[in-house]
Amino acid sequence: MMSLGFSNQNKAYIFAGIAIFFWSTVATAFKLSLEHLEPIQLVFYSTIFSVLVLFFIVLFQGKLKLIKNFSKHALLKCAFLALLNPCLYYIILFKGYDILPAQEAMVINFSWPVMIVILSIPILKQTIDIKSFLSIIVSYIGVVVIASKGDIFSMQFESPLGVIYILITTVIWALFWLFNTKNSNDTVVSLFLIFLFSLPYILLIVYFSNSFIIPSIEGFIGSAYIGLFEMGISVVLWQVALKTSTTVSRVASLVFITPFLSLLILHFVLKETILTSTIIGVILICVGLFLQKYFTKKNSEVI
Repeated sequence: MMSLGFSNQNKAYIFAGIAIFFWSTVATAFKLSLEHLEPIQLVFYSTIFSVLVLFFIVLFQGKLKLIKNFSKHALLKCAFLALLNPCLYYIILFKGYDILPAQEAMVINFSWPVMIVILSIPILKQTIDIKSFLSIIVSYIGVVVIASKGDIFSMQFESPLGVIYILITTVIWALFWLFNTKNSNDTVVSLFLIFLFSLPYILLIVYFSNSFIIPSIEGFIGSAYIGLFEMGISVVLWQVALKTSTTVSRVASLVFITPFLSLLILHFVLKETILTSTIIGVILICVGLFLQKYFTKKNSEVI
């Protein structure tokens, strides 16, 4: 009798596809939610929802007992990482989204893998060859095309502060990722602790900025959606996909779908007119990322 079960690789594609779909919707969710909440308020409520969903995921997986295996050093590291993400990362990200059109903020933020390559040189003592360097240049030309709306030679940006905010988030996310590379503890439990430890930081900022409010129903729903699907469930689904996959590189490559699907959702939900410069820019960024990945793989094969 023919089996109707899915192979591990197909399961991985399904988990990754669901995660990518949710990630593709969050730029729209950010923009809609920021109509009802200030950036710090949105971070505060979204983080609460993410902590709750991660707690129940850890509880369901029977991993709460793993917390006692975290050393004092590991807990301090989680507390440090919490300051980077979600605290600083999302506050600055939402400030960028508050200023820029969603399509620009989303695509520029998608250049974070390039920043990981750059910062891995001083932090992980890695080296890059000329081909990898050129691939980085290609990606950042894409960023300039988007920020200048195609007028790259004038170098006059409509919202330079918004662009700076989003570029800063790529640095913060790259630092978060690089400092977390040698984490030997369970990924989901670590993520739960990091988001839990971020709440005191965020509460202090809310208090000193006098930003506490009870959100409207729209703000509440937006915060819940972002907390559940941007910060929580999608990350877990992606981790499951990578662990389930027999060929991790195939699943990881699916992430290139995200900016294009996100642009479609932005267009149909927010009615944003997708600029030609945005499309050219996202293609350049993706080409640069693909080339970087390709050259890295080729170099490892040679070694």
